[in-house]
Formats: sequence, structure tokens, C-alpha cells
Amino acid sequence: MARVLIIDDEPNILLMLKKMLERSGYVVDMAINGKEGLELFAKFPADLIITDIVMPEKEGLETIREIKKDHPHVKIIAISGGGRIDSTEYLASARLFGASRIFQKPFKQKEIVAAVKELLSEQ
Repeated sequence: MARVLIIDDEPNILLMLKKMLERSGYVVDMAINGKEGLELFAKFPADLIITDIVMPEKEGLETIREIKKDHPHVKIIAISGGGRIDSTEYLASARLFGASRIFQKPFKQKEIVAAVKELLSEQ
């Protein structure tokens, strides 16, 4: 069974994604920032990571870069609602750092589930 790690500092997004992915049959871990996400990934390696970009402590671009450096096979979906700059710029950077898919918040739940299924079937 595939394991998905969700990293987002918004509890409602974490819970919504967790419920949705568990209903689709995935094992789901959650972290509230990149630092916690990397610690969790070290203990429970995920097949796919969904990460927000703008977060306290360790943001998503840095998290993507660190994961891809040591685990280039891991699929990553980046999500962003923006921050100091427009979310499209953050997401373009996420793509450069190795994100397989990018989504702007708010996103459609079924689009995220479809992307997870598609990316995990490529392994």
C-alpha cells in the first residue's frame, strides 16, 4: 500500500487531504512544516509527498530540494496559495526543484487524488 506524506501549515488542508487519500486506500502521514516533514520522512519513507510552499520553520521549496537530493525517485506534488509573491511564481520554482505536479489553492479534491494515482502508477 502506497504511503503519502502531506506537509502543510493549515490544519484544515491537512485533514481534508488525509481523509480524501485514506478513502482512496493510501497510508497518510501529516506534518505542519518542512522540518517536521523531513523528520517524518526519515522514519516513514513516503512514496509521494504533497507539500505546501509557504510555511514557517522550513518552507516547501527547501523541503523539495532536500528530498530530491537524497531521494530523486520520490514523487512530489506542490501546492500554494501564494505569499509574498504570486503562487504561480512559487509553483514554477517548485517545478524547477523537482515537483512532478503543481496546484494552486484552492484546488479541486478530485484533481489531487487523480494526480496521486497517476504519479504512483508510474513507479
